[in-house]
Amino acid sequence: MIRVVIAEDQKMVLGALSALLELEGDIKVVGRAADGGEALELVRAEKPDVLISDIEMPYLTGIDVATRLKADGAATRVLIVTTFGRPGYLRRAMEAGVKGYLLKDGPSSVLAAAVRTVAAGGRAIAPELSEAIWDAQPDPLTDREREILRLAEEGRSNKDIADILDLSPGTVRNYLSEAAQKLGAANRVEAGRIARSNGWL
Repeated sequence: MIRVVIAEDQKMVLGALSALLELEGDIKVVGRAADGGEALELVRAEKPDVLISDIEMPYLTGIDVATRLKADGAATRVLIVTTFGRPGYLRRAMEAGVKGYLLKDGPSSVLAAAVRTVAAGGRAIAPELSEAIWDAQPDPLTDREREILRLAEEGRSNKDIADILDLSPGTVRNYLSEAAQKLGAANRVEAGRIARSNGWL
């Protein structure tokens, strides 16, 4: 029996994925998480064979969760199921140790097959994305720049970001300036847009 945790912040999608997988005789859903933080806790507690995760979720992204599990040396393999087919996301996911990457608009039979492949130690990449990884530009952002750009993208001021991250507003300004320079952006809004469109946020 393949034990699975599913992480998805959209309740209807979470329920649908769970219901589809429960129809499979060899797959058991042992946990469902609505955000990245909850997913990390569930995986650490349940130790499933596979974590099926969306990318964009509150608290931690699916890629952030995969990175932390890799750092933990966890045996759980991560399968990303997302709407984002951008090469930058795929490249970051692979660097984080993700073993599978599927798009949500694929057929449900592909998901069960991918879970089996990933659980057995293989890789499962959506065919339409398998060549895209070679076209992906390397992510120029540091983790801290990415974190600050995400908060800026939410409309937070430098002072708000500084308070959240326990930094000075000047340090936040410097990180935003460095990120904008790396991306060839005129300002923080453009930097966020460029980073998002390349899959770096």
